[in-house]
Amino acid sequence: MTGLPSPPTPGFTGAVDLTRDDLAQDATPQGAPPQDAPPQDAPPQDVVEPGGVSWEVPVTPGAELVPIPRPPAEPHDDGGVRTGDVDGWGRSERVRALARRLYDPVYRRYFRVEWEGLEHIPREGGALLVANHGGAIPSDAPVIMHGIETELARPVYGLADNLFRSLPVVGTLWSRAGGVPAHPDNAFRLLHDEQQLVLVFPEGTKGTGKLVGERYRLRRFGRGGFVEIAMRAGVPIVPIAVVGNEESMPILAKSSRLAKLLNVPYMPLTANMFVFGPIGGLIMPLPAKFKLRVLPPVHFEVATNQDRYNHSVVLDESEAIRTKIQDALFDMLRARRSVWSG
Repeated sequence: MTGLPSPPTPGFTGAVDLTRDDLAQDATPQGAPPQDAPPQDAPPQDVVEPGGVSWEVPVTPGAELVPIPRPPAEPHDDGGVRTGDVDGWGRSERVRALARRLYDPVYRRYFRVEWEGLEHIPREGGALLVANHGGAIPSDAPVIMHGIETELARPVYGLADNLFRSLPVVGTLWSRAGGVPAHPDNAFRLLHDEQQLVLVFPEGTKGTGKLVGERYRLRRFGRGGFVEIAMRAGVPIVPIAVVGNEESMPILAKSSRLAKLLNVPYMPLTANMFVFGPIGGLIMPLPAKFKLRVLPPVHFEVATNQDRYNHSVVLDESEAIRTKIQDALFDMLRARRSVWSG
């Protein structure tokens, strides 16, 4: 998953506006009787065009329009509520419920997830969840989304790179599970208009592409676009520090040639490949213990829905949030006794 990226001149259009009277005058010579005039006893029939324009059309005897009875229209008023299972973002609650049921044993028995500070996540209203990213195929996104949905009963929408959506089958499943293309407009609508929880990883692929020796050292949080979106939407940012994601699929080496050939950000050689094979090593994570610490929300005392915010302020806030997460990671790592038992 990724972080957020940070009138024509009037003139002659060539269109000519002609009224019906203009057309009638052009089609009939001056002083000549109208073509195909109907008998005087034929009553004119009023015709209404879509849009409410009406005029009289003469009808010859015996050629009147015969009204066709229509079945009564069924009442339909859904009050603006979507009757289908899939919402406007492609998320399906049926798919999410199935995913939670299938993923729960992995969450509770394989990763043995522990949370600290869940009370900092608001029970209502929009909030932008910001976390560190790690692992060749990161496990942190499903862990965070599953944990919040099961513990707090609130849906979470995850912003991710369009690479997922472009993959056959995977892209559809990703949308049904709550994935949304990472774009500022999407984030703003979810946070401001719909007051949802949105998850973003500002490190992007720079975080997931780290080698094993660089784990838990956060990369730059982009250009601070996630901060600007939170300011525009008038919602807090909730930082989350995640430990365990880096060891679930550590990268030993990367092939830039294969990455360029396959048009992917990186092509990793993971430690998992030595355990589960070359294919399984890109699918099956190692059973590292996950611990997550939710930090106090960061609020911004600025006007909402502005076109632009002070760039230096945005960068300073972004760096401050990155530092908060980095300090929490170092503190959690110092207290950790084992990668596998925590």
